[in-house]
Amino acid sequence: MKLHVLPAGPIQTNAYLLTAPERGEAVLIDAPGDVWAEVAPILEADKCKLTELWITHGHWDHTQGGAEVVRATGAKVFAHPDDKTLIETPKVMSAFLGSGITLEPIMVDHWLKPGEPLTALGVPVEVRHVPGHCPGNVLFYFAQGGVAFVGDALFNGNIGRTDLPMGNHAQLERSIREQIYTLPAATVVYAGHGEPTTVGQEMKHNPYVRA
Repeated sequence: MKLHVLPAGPIQTNAYLLTAPERGEAVLIDAPGDVWAEVAPILEADKCKLTELWITHGHWDHTQGGAEVVRATGAKVFAHPDDKTLIETPKVMSAFLGSGITLEPIMVDHWLKPGEPLTALGVPVEVRHVPGHCPGNVLFYFAQGGVAFVGDALFNGNIGRTDLPMGNHAQLERSIREQIYTLPAATVVYAGHGEPTTVGQEMKHNPYVRA
């Protein structure tokens, strides 16, 4: 399995493309605006078909390019039901956006349940619910690879905003301690923005949520 980190969209949100050339398949985690222009040539080079789009949470910068990706590939969409309105009726976010940002609805094919087993390209994946920044924020943990894709719950030296509608600071702190800091310390954390970190690094040094 190969990992491609693809910052895209107006605020350079990280999308993560996982490709398995030996299987001819790929999975995309989050879809910021215009990400398809970066994804398409990688799929062609790796001779892979995108089969699934996994959404960490419903905020516009993680979903803006999703409709284009689905049209181009027919990928099935996975997300948490607590963000159903944001994903399938994104006009609710329009009041908080500039006039130059357009959003299209994305129809979700599979609503994620915390703890349910997923498989990505033949590899088992654990889903954990990490609300606080957004009600439906989830993380995808690949135990075999020692990596977790956490959306905007936790960053390198920072945490997700909780001053946005439906944010809850106390809930986010609890989510980080119970759902992220309980992963192995060596787990590499890939967030929705910025550079990767590790669980152990954040437990020791994150100024907002210490272990």
